[in-house]
Amino acid sequence: MESPRDHSSDVCSHVFIGGVEIGKNGVSNGTLYKKTFIEHFEQAPMYVAVFTFVGFAVGTIFGYLRDFMRAWGLEKRNIATEREQQKDFVPLYQDFENFYTRNLYLRIRDNWNRPICSVPGPQFDLMERVTDDYNWTFRFTGRTIKNVINMGSYNYLGFAETDVNALKTVTIELEKYGTGICSTRQEMGTLDKHVELEKLVATFLGVEDAMVFGMGFATNSMNIPALVGKGCLILSDELNHTSLVLGARLSGATIRIFKHNNMQSLETLLRDAIIYGQPRTHRAWRKIIILVEGIYSMEGSIVRLPEIVSLKNKYKAYLYLDEAHSIGAVGATGRGVVEYFGMSPDDVDVLMGTFTKSFGAAGGYIAGKKGLVDFLRTHSHSAVYATSMCPPVAEQIIRAMKCLMGLDGTTQGLQRVRQLEKNTRYFRRKLHEMGFIIYGNDDSPVVPLLLYMPGKIGAFARRMLERNIGVVVVGFPATPITESRARFCVSAAHTREMLDTVLNALDELGDFLHLKYSRYSKSAHPELYEESRLELED
Repeated sequence: MESPRDHSSDVCSHVFIGGVEIGKNGVSNGTLYKKTFIEHFEQAPMYVAVFTFVGFAVGTIFGYLRDFMRAWGLEKRNIATEREQQKDFVPLYQDFENFYTRNLYLRIRDNWNRPICSVPGPQFDLMERVTDDYNWTFRFTGRTIKNVINMGSYNYLGFAETDVNALKTVTIELEKYGTGICSTRQEMGTLDKHVELEKLVATFLGVEDAMVFGMGFATNSMNIPALVGKGCLILSDELNHTSLVLGARLSGATIRIFKHNNMQSLETLLRDAIIYGQPRTHRAWRKIIILVEGIYSMEGSIVRLPEIVSLKNKYKAYLYLDEAHSIGAVGATGRGVVEYFGMSPDDVDVLMGTFTKSFGAAGGYIAGKKGLVDFLRTHSHSAVYATSMCPPVAEQIIRAMKCLMGLDGTTQGLQRVRQLEKNTRYFRRKLHEMGFIIYGNDDSPVVPLLLYMPGKIGAFARRMLERNIGVVVVGFPATPITESRARFCVSAAHTREMLDTVLNALDELGDFLHLKYSRYSKSAHPELYEESRLELED
């Protein structure tokens, strides 16, 4: 964090206009970008950082005081304790993790795991629950909170729906195949629906072949170990999703981290990997693979794909692109960041995505060259050990994808993509105008609104629910300690009236909780680009 400074030094240092990047130093970065590309990562005033740390410090002090009172029986001990027979064992939870959970997290625990009792569309119904012991336990009142505006689900295109006509084909497949397969893909778990879906995914993405999996998280964590191993190098963005991190760790490959979306940091690691090779032996790496996401789910930023492709071609590395949040959500026809930047799918070696968000279903896919997919059919841990995707889910994905491609005879899919883009830009623009600090790209439907102080996390979520608006709030350790936030997910199914209701509530709450920290109408992320620029090959 830093103190306020001149407006001109912070604004538009990360803007691409007419295909040319103009940085703070006025240096062009070639013609890699074909459209305007603006991202915002404004830093809060210094006093916000100070009060945030003070808030955590006060919470920690009172936490130790309450632990002391519990130890002497002055306060009731609600937490689970080790049995007397195991008192000399090493505790299952480390001390700080346990301390944080019982003294900080539990004070705002009511804002998570709220049970929903309807489809997670643009609105949902919520089961009301209350606590009599400060969030240690909850009890249901029997009341249902109706028509809560849903600003937290990844229902980007609105395909999480219960319309009978829309789900007619899914109902037919359910009656024909049932709910489960009870086998893996390599045994008796490959059905005609899987073959149909994989052909459709390959056509949709414009690649040779694709393979689908029953779980999105496992698509990363179980397939990365099949692609790289000992003697290989993984270069991973510091903000990559846990599934990518776990897959990289399970692979046994060497992992090095580069700063988020920072091409100078990535090129430095690539150059060093080529020059110095493996540690100790200095042999060349068997394989170098770059792991990135299309849209980063906590930051709302979009990968700088043209520059990464340029670097991976320059240094002969492979690129693994996770489009979990971007497939369906960006691009003129919903084909993700590859289409968003006007690039060819052949520029990316491994295309990964999930069906859990834009398609209103479950599972994920790996797509690319036929040789890659054939290799994974044999070596993927998910194909060998995991149960296949159930047929009704596969049909739901087929239904949504055909709608996007116009194969259902309508333009409804294209209309959803365009409506999502309109809603996203409208919502982000209004938040900027109100004075909130929000992160990410102007075209990203993931919109993080910075809250910073720990005490405001619970207050924000509770008061939004009082206004019949459901939001997701996130704090440490899921985010940096000074960057607690609310994360909004915009949907094509949101009406303008819904968005205005949310914006009006945010405007009032922003004043009440003093959340409007922004000093500018627009801002950027200068610290990522202060290093001297390095020329990239086109």
